[in-house]
Amino acid sequence: MINEDKIREVWASNPERGFKLLIDFFQQPIYWHIRRLVVSHENAEDILQEVFIRVFRHLPQFREESSLGTWIYRIATNECLRFLNMRKEQAVSAEEVQEELMNKLMASDYVDYENEMAVKFQQAILMLPEKQRVVFNLRYYDELEYEEISRITDTKVDTLKVNYHYAKEKIKEYMINN
Repeated sequence: MINEDKIREVWASNPERGFKLLIDFFQQPIYWHIRRLVVSHENAEDILQEVFIRVFRHLPQFREESSLGTWIYRIATNECLRFLNMRKEQAVSAEEVQEELMNKLMASDYVDYENEMAVKFQQAILMLPEKQRVVFNLRYYDELEYEEISRITDTKVDTLKVNYHYAKEKIKEYMINN
């Protein structure tokens, strides 16, 4: 059974094999974490590749102050935020960025279009402010505890709970009104 301890153990004796185990173990959950934030498959693939490059470069310096998974999620979240901020700088407004994400959502294979509620739910998530969207995705989809989200986002647990609460309220409001 592959787990974080096994990955670190293999990495210590054979970095190439250890890195392959790391990718096999984390690739899918990290991809979907990224994809939920940036929507586009192509962008998610590019960011995922950058995440694993950063992990490979910095794994020897990993201090084990948190779990390996928390550390990788933090790198992935930071890469997503960097990407989204770069998009905002290029765009005229945040509304244009949200509209572009909505268009990509509708044009992608991300959601089962047979289920209109699922599409509305994804649209509601995309309408959230960036911080609330990150917290909502980590808590709702990735099912992480607030303490782990706190380590990933470097945010106080109480603040995360407030962000998650407001995100849920905004999603409910969007679902009712649209």
